[in-house]
Amino acid sequence: MTNSPRSPFPFLEFNCPDCGSDVGFRSRSRTFSECYLLPLFLLQPVRCKDCFRRDYRLIFTRVDDGSSDTGKRVPAAIQPTASKRNVA
Repeated sequence: MTNSPRSPFPFLEFNCPDCGSDVGFRSRSRTFSECYLLPLFLLQPVRCKDCFRRDYRLIFTRVDDGSSDTGKRVPAAIQPTASKRNVA
């Protein structure tokens, strides 16, 4: 029936229209209409993990919470490094 082994409903899988990535996460609602009107139409803001394009998808679409730290990168200047000094 479908090529996707994950879901029998391919329209419920996230797929970015720009880069084709299949990994997305929920984006925070910004405006009044996103907070109160989109849920009436069963929509939610979603962001692509690879190209960061923001889009609206059905609330039944499988996406990440966006609360995990796995995708966040820390710049090298901020990363903690082991100090070689002896500090008392």
